[in-house]
Amino acid sequence: MGPVTTDTPRGDTPKGSPPKPPAGRSATRELLLEAARRNMRQYGMLIALGLIVVLFQIWTDGVLLKPNNVTNLVLQNSYILVLAIGMMIVIIAGHIDLSVGSLAAFVSAASAVMMVKHDMPWVVALILGLLIGAVAGAWQGFWIAYIGIPSFIVTLAGMLLFRGATQIFLGSRSLSPFPEGFQKISTGYLPEVGPDTNYHNLTVLLGLALLAFALFQEFRDRRRQQTYELEVLPLNLFVLKCVALAAAVLAFTMTLASYRGVPVVLLLLAALLIGFGYVMRNAVIGRHVYALGGNQAAAKLSGVKDKRVTFLVFVNMGVLAALAGVVYAARLNAGVPQAGINFELEAIAAAFIGGASMSGGVGTVFGAIIGGLVLGVLNNGMSLVGVGTDYQQVIKGLVLLAAVGFDVWNKRRVGA
Repeated sequence: MGPVTTDTPRGDTPKGSPPKPPAGRSATRELLLEAARRNMRQYGMLIALGLIVVLFQIWTDGVLLKPNNVTNLVLQNSYILVLAIGMMIVIIAGHIDLSVGSLAAFVSAASAVMMVKHDMPWVVALILGLLIGAVAGAWQGFWIAYIGIPSFIVTLAGMLLFRGATQIFLGSRSLSPFPEGFQKISTGYLPEVGPDTNYHNLTVLLGLALLAFALFQEFRDRRRQQTYELEVLPLNLFVLKCVALAAAVLAFTMTLASYRGVPVVLLLLAALLIGFGYVMRNAVIGRHVYALGGNQAAAKLSGVKDKRVTFLVFVNMGVLAALAGVVYAARLNAGVPQAGINFELEAIAAAFIGGASMSGGVGTVFGAIIGGLVLGVLNNGMSLVGVGTDYQQVIKGLVLLAAVGFDVWNKRRVGA
């Protein structure tokens, strides 16, 4: 008797064999859905920002995206965005910093005293202000990294210390005015060049250069991922992403160019975004920060110098807090005792809305900017339609809760 064989009818799949992938449009649809699921965390808040902008653009009868309001939106939120970048890095490392608002106020007060009372050149005052921030960050980083006191306690003490020092420096009075060069850090614009075209020519050129650089980076990253046989977005989604990127950059560029051009502080933010984005993605220290926040014990076993990395993270946060204080003082043209109140809460909220995780090890610098812009657009849009500050706080609290809830739900979904 010969061996018994079992024939499989044509079109059926033998037991134990992987199912055939769907063909044609079904396959494309499945690929698109899978890519959307994988990138939901990365692009979810960006889509939410777009929806919020559209909502308030309609609600305010087009006032939100008028050139002067867009410029004001950048200027009003510049110092929060600076803080959000540093706060995102701190949270990625698995820590928190409650002192950044008070430190920003202290540096703005110290800068005011140096320039107004002692007639110090504004460049020297600026450099000394940043050094004060670095020393303050090093002080806090030492207690956290080398002594082992939790960052919550150390930075809470720092919040009280720097707020008290600000009151000692200024008392109950403000110090002003500042030199014109110092004011231009926050209120200056790029100069006009070239022929009269009804647009700010230098802004248009910078926008086109930025668009070319961004598209080049997208294509280069995709080619590199394909070379190493990593997963990439389906071509349809990749083209859609590039088109959306180009449309957003061009719209923003022409909006600024139709008013007064690029503010100086926006160039500062762009430099911080590009610089810290590169460091966190490509530099060794950036990968160590992610490793430390993801699993400190494993990071130490793999050779990460956890104390040194933590120390540097807080030094960096101190410098960025000082920079935020300088930008805020330059915008007000005064050193005021009330500076920096609730800045730390805004920065923490921006980081979590932008994709940071409470457990550390997750987040991007670009996400911090998106989170800060979500809060900024909410503040600006609600003010334009006459929503009271009490209701604004309620709405921002609900947005923060929703963002963190989405993060928890997304983790559970991926884990399942």
